[in-house]
Amino acid sequence: MDSGKPLDQALIFRTWLPLAASWLLMGAELPLLSAVVARLADPDVHMAAYSGIVFPLALVIESPIIMLLTASTALSRNSRAYKKMWRMMTWMSVVLTLGHVAIAFTPLYDFVARTIIGAPEDIIEPGRIGLQIMTPWTWAIAHRRFNQGVLIRFGQSGAVGWGTAMRLLADVIVLAIGFMLHDIAGIVVATAAVGAGVLAEAAYIHWKVQAVITGPLREAKGPAITQREVILFYLPIAFAPTIGLLGQPMLTGAMSRMDVPMLTLAVWPTVNSLIFMLRSAGIAYTEVVVALLDRPNGLLKLRRFTVWLSLTLSVPLLVLCTTPLIDIWFERFIGLRPELAGLGKSALWFAVLMPPVTTWCCYFEGLLIHHKRSGAVTEAVVFYIVTLFGFLFFAVKNQSIPGLNAAVCAMTLGGIAQTLWLWRRSHGIAREYLEK
Repeated sequence: MDSGKPLDQALIFRTWLPLAASWLLMGAELPLLSAVVARLADPDVHMAAYSGIVFPLALVIESPIIMLLTASTALSRNSRAYKKMWRMMTWMSVVLTLGHVAIAFTPLYDFVARTIIGAPEDIIEPGRIGLQIMTPWTWAIAHRRFNQGVLIRFGQSGAVGWGTAMRLLADVIVLAIGFMLHDIAGIVVATAAVGAGVLAEAAYIHWKVQAVITGPLREAKGPAITQREVILFYLPIAFAPTIGLLGQPMLTGAMSRMDVPMLTLAVWPTVNSLIFMLRSAGIAYTEVVVALLDRPNGLLKLRRFTVWLSLTLSVPLLVLCTTPLIDIWFERFIGLRPELAGLGKSALWFAVLMPPVTTWCCYFEGLLIHHKRSGAVTEAVVFYIVTLFGFLFFAVKNQSIPGLNAAVCAMTLGGIAQTLWLWRRSHGIAREYLEK
């Protein structure tokens, strides 16, 4: 990507759109799973097992490789840097996959599920089976995110969106087979679909990145970078997602200790996935900032786009909360019983600030990572998790708010705390740009 070309809103939009589409399609995965599992046997048990045990544990295990996308976008400027990033990614994916196996296939699982998460007994065994099926998850995501960063760095962000489409297609095929057979356990159908999806996406991205590796990446010039510099850049942000994703077991643990835990955990994935979809376009913005900030007038153009994007993303959730569309989504598309749909509709009001807050959070995060001040990203996540835990502790102790409402409210407050800290830490960067 030519860093000397002036930046305009159209270029920002073209870079952002396929990344936003990718995150949106990823967000569509969980509603699809919910819609199919809700129509199989014992849907409450299997969705609670997926959302309360399998998905949060899988996310925490693979969390140290989540920031590979951002790091690869920032560092993969030439073949030497690419090879050093590849070496680090490979070791991380192997070690984390072994960690996944250690939890899924040993008695360590019982300790985590029963003692740490405090999951209801009915979902323990389905959760174990689901986590075992998800073994390839971490390896596939590590390779996919690393190669996606290379594509974004060299102006090929469109391939990222198509890769996620391949993932969703694989999901749909496996879910359709499970639905037609109808006698396979819901947790098996859901986790087999997710596993097939991430493998399909990783394979597609690997194929697409070859043209960049043998072409512009090989020809690109740039500053030499050592393996030590790569590790020192990545370490401060590697465990930021891990800290943040510890919030998922905290959320499910809190909901498990409040009223009607089985019903709450059964509807949680539907609510959480809908919120994720509505804020996904903002999540895509970090890599846009990292890739385009070098352009002339980059800061001012990106800030203007952030304003409009945050305002635009505020609208869909408000429309859903105030119209019958939410009933159509929960009851007709997802297939929730009215009792569960009512819990979801009530909780959604506590998420109205999440899309704009997420957009600004990713803008500030992109500024800091671009300037290699990545430690501030981890600091901000600590603020998120402390705020989340504090609110959930109060909610569980007082039992004065429904579990689902407490979970969504805790996420919103944590996001606000995280964004405020990122804003404070990036303020100096913005001032330096404006003084140039």
